[in-house]
Amino acid sequence: MAYDIKLKVIKQEGHCVAGHKVGDEIFISFEKNEIQGKICLHALYSILPKVYAMAYGAEFPWLENPDVNTHACPDAWNPLVYEVRRIRRE
Repeated sequence: MAYDIKLKVIKQEGHCVAGHKVGDEIFISFEKNEIQGKICLHALYSILPKVYAMAYGAEFPWLENPDVNTHACPDAWNPLVYEVRRIRRE
């Protein structure tokens, strides 16, 4: 079973066309097969490989915390950075 993922905007410069701002959160539930919150399709498309990897247990050796990663939006003129957090079940 896959882990759920929480995306959080932690940095934003310029004007995001989708209206994202620091503090926005998006929850991706693999158990419920749904996304809660809004996310730009361009950002979603670029972040999905990392989301799927983390949801299915991938660990990246360069990270201090294997459950927390970052991802930059592909809009170079209005950079936005997401924190990608794996939610472990107890």
